Amino acid sequence: MIKESIMEKTGLPAGWEMKTLGDVSDFQRGLTYSGKDAVDFSENIVLRATNIDLDKNCLDFSELKYLNNGFQVKQNKKIVKGGLLICLSSGSKKHLGKVALVTDNYNYAFGGFIGQIIPDNQVVSKYLFYNLISVSYNKYISRLTDGIGINNLKSIDLKSFEFPLPPLTQQKQIVGILDKAFAAIDTTKANAGQNLQNAKELFESYFQNIFENKGDDWKLVPFGQVCEISGGSQPPKDNFIYEPREGYVRLVQVRDYRTDKYITYIPINKAKKFCKADDIMIGRYGPPIFGIFSGIEGAYNVALIKAIPNESIINKEYIRWFLKTPNIVKFVEKTSKRAAGQDGVRKERLYEYNIPVPAFPEQKKIVETLDKLSLETKKLESIYTQKIADLEEMKKSVLQKAFSGQLNTIN
Repeated sequence: MIKESIMEKTGLPAGWEMKTLGDVSDFQRGLTYSGKDAVDFSENIVLRATNIDLDKNCLDFSELKYLNNGFQVKQNKKIVKGGLLICLSSGSKKHLGKVALVTDNYNYAFGGFIGQIIPDNQVVSKYLFYNLISVSYNKYISRLTDGIGINNLKSIDLKSFEFPLPPLTQQKQIVGILDKAFAAIDTTKANAGQNLQNAKELFESYFQNIFENKGDDWKLVPFGQVCEISGGSQPPKDNFIYEPREGYVRLVQVRDYRTDKYITYIPINKAKKFCKADDIMIGRYGPPIFGIFSGIEGAYNVALIKAIPNESIINKEYIRWFLKTPNIVKFVEKTSKRAAGQDGVRKERLYEYNIPVPAFPEQKKIVETLDKLSLETKKLESIYTQKIADLEEMKKSVLQKAFSGQLNTIN
């Protein structure tokens, strides 16, 4: 059984005490039911772990589970206003211990993978809730699991979580201050998120229109006349190694453009198709299909194809940008569908797709404009992403001050 104190007991403000969750609340486990009890719709609603929003720590009713109306639910298996629902079992460590405050009188049951904490008269529910989204609580929960496989939270460990408890009057004052601070932070965060979305949409709108508003001197040329497609090859897995070695080359796979966790190498004499870092690489299969990649050098496998432009006709970077436009992506998605087997880019159909081709100077100008706008958009994205992260850190800081008695309250 783990105990975690977020401050030295001797450092508590006057009138404050350290209490465990078990000292100030009752704990209830959720309802057990089977698949045969479930129906498409009824008045008998049961909440599950998925109904706890991980980001907002609130209840999410977008996907509900229904039990047949004849299924009997005891009162202690129903959520109550002021209670806190908590995820007790999950295949993902980030879900475990996540809580949501019940803010209204819902006649809903709660399922076996979640529990309900019912605060007693020593503690204000929202004050307890704020403690259960604090850094101290999250650290405590993270130590209760190894993060491997299904993680389960034992009630005895949950009840042992320690937190500082001031008198009720101060609890209410702290909740009022936190409510106001969090509302202001959330408003600023929402504005930053909207500004980021606006910047992305502005770029996407310009990006799409630049190829659709063709000039009179632009030509429509079939893809196959300006660009060749070269498929990859797949060596046997018994040739794979996972550390660099002389005589070996990196095997480039779609996942490598997202993470470096699975870097693979093969004997160079087994490699057939090679790519350079600046080549235009395309994801052949889905989902999602037709991702456009670059930045890695090596031998590429069958899940990738390489677009090789005829640079006497078309600018390489112009075709790279064009391959990201929504219309060609929709065309590829539509023509890749197969009645059986895996969906994949069909080279013969892609070769038929008409590409708008302006004169070389205009191609270059379009590339320079898109490169510049893309860079500016990424800068804005970095600024707003950091601002949102800073606001989340501010929440943590405010909570820490609240539970160490540093907020201005009246005794």
